[in-house]
Amino acid sequence: MKFALSTLSTAVITVMLMGMSVATSVSANVDDVEPQNDVPAVTVTQIVDADNPLQTGHTAAVQTNTIAPADNKSVINNTATTIHNQSIELKGIEQKSNLTTLIDPITHKAVDNSYPLEVSSFLSLEQAQNILLQVSPKLAANEAAIAASQFQTDALKTIDNPLVFARVSASAYHVEEDIDLSSLKNGIVNEINNGVDDVIPAPPTTDLPNFGELVGERLPNSYDFNRSGSTTGAGIGVVWPIYTAGRTTALTGASDARTQEAVADSLLDKNELYNTLIERYFKAQLAIIAAYLREDAYDTLQQTDHMAQRLFEEGFISRVDRLEAQSALADAKSESVNANNDARLAMIALQRLLRTDYRIKPTTPLFVSSRPLPDVSYFQDLALSNHPGLQKVAAKRAQAQQLHALSDTGYKPTVMLYGYGQLEKDPSWVAGISATWKLWGGLDKTASLASSNAQIRQADLSEIEVSDNLLLLVEKNWHDVNNAQSRYQALQSNVDLAAEVLRLRQLGLQEGVNTTVDVVQAQTQSLKARTEQAQAANSYVQALAALMQSCGTPLAFNAYLNAADIQLPTLYSE
Repeated sequence: MKFALSTLSTAVITVMLMGMSVATSVSANVDDVEPQNDVPAVTVTQIVDADNPLQTGHTAAVQTNTIAPADNKSVINNTATTIHNQSIELKGIEQKSNLTTLIDPITHKAVDNSYPLEVSSFLSLEQAQNILLQVSPKLAANEAAIAASQFQTDALKTIDNPLVFARVSASAYHVEEDIDLSSLKNGIVNEINNGVDDVIPAPPTTDLPNFGELVGERLPNSYDFNRSGSTTGAGIGVVWPIYTAGRTTALTGASDARTQEAVADSLLDKNELYNTLIERYFKAQLAIIAAYLREDAYDTLQQTDHMAQRLFEEGFISRVDRLEAQSALADAKSESVNANNDARLAMIALQRLLRTDYRIKPTTPLFVSSRPLPDVSYFQDLALSNHPGLQKVAAKRAQAQQLHALSDTGYKPTVMLYGYGQLEKDPSWVAGISATWKLWGGLDKTASLASSNAQIRQADLSEIEVSDNLLLLVEKNWHDVNNAQSRYQALQSNVDLAAEVLRLRQLGLQEGVNTTVDVVQAQTQSLKARTEQAQAANSYVQALAALMQSCGTPLAFNAYLNAADIQLPTLYSE
């Protein structure tokens, strides 16, 4: 029992529109290979609901979508859309399926949002490839990054939609203050007295009351102000940017281009993982073959040692010959133990990659095809059409173009409609339209445009450099495959010769014509020839995998595997 990793990502993005700036497998018979339109499909694993009736026990069903990589842009867009849709589906799975927290068998760390997965200890290469897609933490992390970037793009798409907001307020207040009125009182008294004098300038015949004093007596020297209460209010407003001079489109385009770059990085990592799997899978097969050959040599030398003992007892060979046979047997036993340990280590390396807590036994044999490869130009065309490195450069260029478009809007206006109304018995409201221009300050438009133009030029030159390196890499890998193929075929005569010499030396030892040294030497040569041929087969397989990876079509390796006419023996079979 092991687990598969799933990606469950959410993104919450708050963006301010005003003043915002962004810096920023050949699938055909090998004899008749079709043009590049027949490039093997890229396989994307989609996790299906664990409650689906297609599943049994705790094993999650896996649905495979096929994407034909017609060109760089379609591959990236289709892959990004697929992963984005998968992320949305996974949210539903989290709610209704048995996603749970499991323990990684290698690191023993808890991993959330995973589901149980049954993995057999006997695996073909194709089965191992399918499992790798589901259990690789790196691929799961890449899918999470793609989903996050896609959600960011989706969030930016609504940035220029009307923004409707509501405001509700409720408040309570208490005010208490002792207000000094003496200055105000004196001023009023003086004003009254002065006014009376102006009205009655002559001395009265009778005494008149002091009007200022009378008024002053009624006015306090201070006033204790104490008030409490509460207020409520509500309103609805709207802000609608109706013209942004292309800023929204540029921001969304730049975010989408970053998503395409994340997809290209994910494809690069996936291709590298496929190549690592092939390397470890067939190195394990080679180590198993080497251990088998060492064990076979040890068994043969045991027979030789037994015969040498009989001949020594009968006086046909000397003590030196007898000791040489014993020494050769001891060496063979030591080499057999070492080879078995090497095979165990190689199988553990494969086990670690597939993240199981038990040994993986490979069932797909080493192979060699005697048929010639298509011309190198065919593979070079594949590389120029499908390699994720070029897709990443294209995504970088798209980002630079969007930043250029954003910089070009530096002095263009932003037009907005706005309105706000209070929800009261006699409501107040305001509505209008506003336009804003940047007159001076902020980022320098000329420098920003120059920077984006330099980034576009950098992307164009990088595309040339990457293309040149890819063509050279494909050429090297193509020659490596041909060299390994011819090396394997040339070693067949050595294997046949060494086997015949060993047979004659063993017969000669029985007849007394040859010594045990002759038999040991013949056995050594036979072991060397068979081991070298197996190593040549592994070199062929590794070179072919490297060629397919450099073409950007790693799964095309499977088509050559299935079409191979030479297969080496394998210890394990399903």
